Amino acid sequence: MNGVDQHTPGLVDSGRRLLDHALGAFSNRVELLAVEFKEEKTNVVDLLICISAALFFAMMTVIVLTATVVLLFPEDKRVYAGGGFCLLYLIGAIWSMLRLKARLKQNGVPFAESINELKKDREWLRPTN
Repeated sequence: MNGVDQHTPGLVDSGRRLLDHALGAFSNRVELLAVEFKEEKTNVVDLLICISAALFFAMMTVIVLTATVVLLFPEDKRVYAGGGFCLLYLIGAIWSMLRLKARLKQNGVPFAESINELKKDREWLRPTN
């Protein structure tokens, strides 16, 4: 031997590199999940604020408009006018619920990017035959 330590990579070094790469990939996926979670949280809060404001002002408008129209009818016809508005509002509520149900189905899976990346990782790690 000439005094130069020639270190050949062994099983331990390969294991360390493999573990380092696996931890790096896992870290990237966790960071992506955290970013997506923050975006989803922000979107939900913004959506709830907009929905609350829209519902409040819409309800105030509907209440005042309904009262105005009902009061324009003669006294003996006001009950029928009120019933007509109730029927109209019931139809609107049913339509809104059906629309909301369809919208919730349409949104898809939360954290879709993270799930896709994890699926890609699993495909990459599977042995090829």
